[in-house]
Amino acid sequence: MATDERIQKYENKMQKTLDGLVKEYSTIRAGRANPHILDKITVDYYGSPTPLQQVANIMVPEARMIQIQPWESSLIKEIQKAILASDLGLNPNNDGKVIRLVLPELTEERRKELVKDVKKKGEAAKVAVRNVRRDANDSFKKLAKQDVSEDEIKELEDKIQKSTDKYVKEIDKAVEEKSKEIMTV
Repeated sequence: MATDERIQKYENKMQKTLDGLVKEYSTIRAGRANPHILDKITVDYYGSPTPLQQVANIMVPEARMIQIQPWESSLIKEIQKAILASDLGLNPNNDGKVIRLVLPELTEERRKELVKDVKKKGEAAKVAVRNVRRDANDSFKKLAKQDVSEDEIKELEDKIQKSTDKYVKEIDKAVEEKSKEIMTV
C-alpha cells in the first residue's frame, strides 16, 4: 500500500470531523434567522417521522423571522407541535396557512453561553482529530512487523502530525468565526 493511501484514509476521517463540526455550527442560532436551526425537527407525516424540510417550504422573509409553509394545510398542527417539543425555545404563530417563527434578540448572557458551547464543540472535534492521529500512529507502528523501514514509519508519523496540525488549525478558525458571528449584535 502506498504511503499516500495510508495517510489519505486518516485525513478523510479528520475532514469528516471538521465537516460535522461545521454542520453542527450551522444549527446554532446566532441572532439572525437561519433555516438550518430547523434541520433536526421531524414531523409525524402519515405515521412516519419525516424531516420538516420534506413537508414544507422554509423561507427567511426578514432578518429575524422564519416562515414555514406546509405543502398540506393539515400539517400545520403537527409542525407546531414538533417545534414546541424541540429545544429551540421558539413559539410558533400560525394564520391557518403559514407558520411564522419570530426569533427573539439574543441577550449578552445568552451570547456568551452560546460561545462557550461553540468552544466546547470545537474542543471535542480537536480531540476526535487527535484520536484519529493516535489510531494512525498505532497502525504505523504495526507496519514495523511487516518489513517497513523505521524511516518510512517516521515519515508517515510526520505526515499525519502535519495533517493533524492543519485540521486543528481549521477547527480553531471555525470556532473563531462562529464565536465572532454570535457576539456580533
